[in-house]
Amino acid sequence: MIKKYGLQLLAGLLTLLVLLAHLVGSLPLPALDRLDAYIYDTRIRLGATSEPDSRVAIIDIDEKSLAALGHWPWRRDVVARLLDQSFNRYKVRALGFDVVFAEEDNSGGLPALQRLATRELKDIPEFKDTLTRIAPQLDGDGRLARALKNRPVALGFYYSNGDDAVNAGALPPPALAADALAPVQGMLLQGAHYGGNLPELQLAAAGGGHFVPQVDADGVIRRVPLLVQIDGQYYPSLALQLVRLAQGNPLLEPVIEAGGGVPQLEALRLGGTRLAVDAHGQATVPYRGPAHSYTYISAVDVVRGRAPRELLSNRIVVVGATAPGLNDLRVTPVGETYPGVEVHANMISALLDGDLPQRPGYLLGGELLLLIVLTPLLTWLLATRTPLMATLTTSILLLALVLSDLALWRFAYVDMPFASTLMLVLVLYVINMAYGYFFVTRRQSQLRELFGQYVVPELVERMSDDPRAYTMAGQSRELSVLFTDVRHFTAISEGMQADELARFMNAFLTTISTVIRSRHLGTIDKYIGDCVMAFWGAPLPDANHAHNAVLAALDIQRAIAAANPEWQEHGWPKLTVGVGVNTGLVTVGDMGSSYRMTYTVMGDAVNLASRVEGLTAHYGVPVIVTETTRQAAPDLVYREIDRVKVKGREDPVTLYEPLGLASDATLQARADQFAQVLRDYRAQRWQIAAAQLELLAAAEPDCGLYRVYLHRIAAWQQLPPAEAWTAIHEFDTK
Repeated sequence: MIKKYGLQLLAGLLTLLVLLAHLVGSLPLPALDRLDAYIYDTRIRLGATSEPDSRVAIIDIDEKSLAALGHWPWRRDVVARLLDQSFNRYKVRALGFDVVFAEEDNSGGLPALQRLATRELKDIPEFKDTLTRIAPQLDGDGRLARALKNRPVALGFYYSNGDDAVNAGALPPPALAADALAPVQGMLLQGAHYGGNLPELQLAAAGGGHFVPQVDADGVIRRVPLLVQIDGQYYPSLALQLVRLAQGNPLLEPVIEAGGGVPQLEALRLGGTRLAVDAHGQATVPYRGPAHSYTYISAVDVVRGRAPRELLSNRIVVVGATAPGLNDLRVTPVGETYPGVEVHANMISALLDGDLPQRPGYLLGGELLLLIVLTPLLTWLLATRTPLMATLTTSILLLALVLSDLALWRFAYVDMPFASTLMLVLVLYVINMAYGYFFVTRRQSQLRELFGQYVVPELVERMSDDPRAYTMAGQSRELSVLFTDVRHFTAISEGMQADELARFMNAFLTTISTVIRSRHLGTIDKYIGDCVMAFWGAPLPDANHAHNAVLAALDIQRAIAAANPEWQEHGWPKLTVGVGVNTGLVTVGDMGSSYRMTYTVMGDAVNLASRVEGLTAHYGVPVIVTETTRQAAPDLVYREIDRVKVKGREDPVTLYEPLGLASDATLQARADQFAQVLRDYRAQRWQIAAAQLELLAAAEPDCGLYRVYLHRIAAWQQLPPAEAWTAIHEFDTK
């Protein structure tokens, strides 16, 4: 048998070794982690309920409240009024804020009046007396602090491990003593920096907790750290702190087990309730259902006392935002635009029930044993059966495994790691049923068929030399993404007949596609009307993907300029094209639906490339790239354009215009001239910057960039910026 089925047995053994290495952590396989995550998501969706939890409610900072009470953040007296109404009128049990009060509230004008009292009006006793009398009404932070005092209110804070983050505000009291988790402190999540509330407010509150969930590699929130270590102290999550306040602050204790002689955090004990956590102190969120599975009450209705009392009475309440402009929507197993505040509500429900999904340490040993037993048994069964019987055997085994997994989840709430076992069965089946054909001949044919429509034939031939190195499956990879768009295309298309427009667009798209595919070996992702989307670095790895993408962007401009005279001879309009390029980590692979799949890229880096392309029209330059592209392709000359915040992103990004190869000294001089203009502009040396811009505009009258900054400078001279001005330009449209 060994001689006859040696290859299948060897392949099965190698598969087993890889899976065992993955399970013990010596060979991480992200795909299996994603599969386990998908299985968990499926369990959650299958168990979703539409019944709201009557113990928990959400006071919603929604669009209705913003329209009635003004933009966020509200004056502190408004927040204080919300607190007073919540406890005095609605008798809530405990209340937590999924927001941070990090800055002082000066809306009442008290600081200005106090300065007058010590300067211009210091000799007027009546002014001082009046100010002393009305100061408490003008002190918004003091008003809120008084509303917080002696009430079960938890203020939220956040922690960060970013290199450029700084500590701000005050932290609440820690949940555990510094030495309580000494045996496992190195395993807990740590925050290098934090953003807390004003000390006056945090001191008045009954406590606080962090509102930072753990985002998995696929961007989905499945876990929340119940404890996080900051500066050697242990701080609770907002949900955990709210439950403690609602229950009268019961004792919180760690449950540490020494499995295999290594101490490991197994759970937290809150009073008499055991809360299952992983070794890092994280709890899995057992989502009750899709978004809005909890009772939502508009904040303005609470402030004005219009909400029904029964919706809030004796409930644990979380104050959070669902208004789109406040950017607190998350990706979860039960929805891709899930309110972040509802993640905390789900955790509160689970903590009250003491019913958290658990993954005990002994499950690892059980899965290892199952894999070791299954490998020789299933290899023998599949190798000695007909294809039909092998398929039937595999199907029955998979059904038994799925039903066992669901039973453990349903009756014991055990989150059994299932992906490795599932993968073993499927891999052994594929090896025994399709070995040789599937991995050699068929794979080469598929490569030509699948990738031929995206990349040039020369690249497909190179890929066919080693077909196993390339896949249509989704994977995370650093690529450079390019977008092009025709300026004023709507007006152009409205003035042409349909058949004429089709011929024009075919000529235009062929011109751009030739540059991308043939000259610079890029992968065309798709055509979106008059827009072309392409990328470099996949499916064939390209160490110079950023360099090639930028050269393609410049070459597109030259190709369009060369083609315009010929197009105009046909009676077609002259085209102007904007091009944006960004480099970053994306998901690339075959994606779509059961009706249509396409090899494409997705991710934040793709969205940013699209946003950058849209800014070419604003700045009047043909090509814009991001700072990550510039760093990845340093052998070109770039002119810095601006530092901006684009819609949908909090972090600013620096924009550059590529001018050409670094060997051209004239191009470098142009870049240096504008760099000096930017330095003068950011230092608010308006006249110097404007004078230099006028000279540059005279030399390059077609460059719209100079007009943009001349317009800005004129505006700043009329209305100077605030003292904390950062020179970062914010765009609120795509």
